[in-house]
This record gives sequence, structure tokens and C-alpha cells, in this order.
Amino acid sequence: MRTSRVLSARVPSVRVSSAGRAGRAVRAVGAGLLVLGAVASPAAADSSPSAGPSDDDAAPTSAGTSFRTATEVDQGQRATASASMGDYLYWSFPADAGQRPTVKATVKLPDAHASATWQVDVYDGLRRRQACQYGAQTRTAAQDAASVELSCTLRTVRAWSEPWADDPLPGTYYVRLTTVGLKTADLGLPVSAEVQVDSKDVGGAAAVDGSLAEPLVPGVAVAAGSDSDEDSGTSVAVLSSIEPDDGWASGWWSDRWVWTAVGGVLAALAGVGGYSLTRGVGRPSRVPPSA
Repeated sequence: MRTSRVLSARVPSVRVSSAGRAGRAVRAVGAGLLVLGAVASPAAADSSPSAGPSDDDAAPTSAGTSFRTATEVDQGQRATASASMGDYLYWSFPADAGQRPTVKATVKLPDAHASATWQVDVYDGLRRRQACQYGAQTRTAAQDAASVELSCTLRTVRAWSEPWADDPLPGTYYVRLTTVGLKTADLGLPVSAEVQVDSKDVGGAAAVDGSLAEPLVPGVAVAAGSDSDEDSGTSVAVLSSIEPDDGWASGWWSDRWVWTAVGGVLAALAGVGGYSLTRGVGRPSRVPPSA
């Protein structure tokens, strides 16, 4: 009896080269990096120092003498004022959530004067004195000094904070420039002062989960009420008209949402690339189909 042998035909297996899998993973990661770069470019541009109105012709040339008469200054403007040693000079400027304001002041002194200490203070809309994060807030001018320069960089303005905290909040801020320990002989000498406020947009790094109902913009003047209120003799407060160029922020939006979306896209691309590298080549060639 002849025994016949049946040879089983081998089914050719399809092999996927590791180079192809690596190429797909590299393309997936490259696409993710392109998306990240496209989103990060405008975010990096927004984090640059904000340049407000630079028209010096419209800049104020005087300063107030109290909180209620403080001269309004936009960010980026260079305000000037002529005064006498011993005066208190006040300016006000708006600061919104996510900004880190920097106040710079320069005082030009007369030819003959004694040594004097100059100081710049910054107050928020509630007239709370804000601490300087860094900068020369107080400096002493020597007798032969022609000018003295001061600076104060505040902490980042937050959209919301606890009632007991002294964190900077959106609203109007006040700058006060004066001398400390002035000698009687120098009282009344003429000086000229320059003040400029710039800010850096920190972005989502300083975002918080909350916002104020209204920015802290206190009344700077009191005007007569409407015709219906004139009989009762009541008056209404006129709020400050100064505000950021693009209006007050709502507080809920920040570039943190953009980075969260980009992180989700990169995580998905990383998952696809990892699956392409680790899924294998299918059935090994040495295993028959019937196994």
C-alpha cells in the first residue's frame, strides 16, 4: 500500500518592517509638534510686555495731590509733572488679570540740594499698599545727584482671591511719589518727575478658578445726579473712565485652555505611535495556519 504524503502549502505571511513602523511614529510625532508650534507661537507673542499707547503728545503733564485727584495714565504712556520737593504726586492706571505691572519713576533734581530719599508706592483699587516683587522702590539722592530713578514691579494681578488675602486684583491702581525725611532747607525746591507704567502678560500660568463681579474701579469724582435726583439732593459717584485697551477680561478664559487641548492632542498622537511600534507583525511564519 502506497502512502501518499500531502504537503501543506504555506501561506506567505506579510511582514511589516520596523523601519515602516518607526516612520509612521515619527510622522505622528512630527504632526503633533507642528500643531504645538502653531499654537505656541501666538501664546508666546501674548506673553511679551504689553505696549500701551505711545503717543507722548496725549500723555498727561500734571499729577494729582491725592487719591481722588490722581491723574489717569494709560499703560505705555510717559506722564510728566512739575512740582516742588515735599509734594505728594499721584497717578492712576488700569491693570487687568494676568498682567504684571512695572512702575518706573524718574525725578530730576535742582542744581543745589541736600541729600534726600525718594520713594514710590503703589496702591490697588481698595487703597491697599501693594508690596513690590522687586525693584528699587526707595533711593537716596546724594547732594551732587542730578536725578534719581525708582522702580517697582508688582505681583501678577489675579482674577480672584480670598477676602483675607492682599493679592493684586483687577481695577485701578494708584502711584504715589514723594520724598522721605526731607530737610527744611530743601522744602519747596522745584523738581520735575516722569512716570511710566508697563506690564507683562503672564497668561495662564497665573489663572485662577474665579473672577470678580466688577473690577475695583472706585469713584474719582462726585457729580450731580439726574433730574429726578436733584429734588432729593442726592449725588452719584462718577467712576473712572480709564480701562485696558481691549476692555476688562471676563476672568474665565486664559491660554491654559489652549495648552490643555494641545496636551490632549499630543497624548492621542503618542498613543497611536506607541500602538504602531508595539502591535507586532502578526502570525509568525513558522506557525502553520491550522495551528
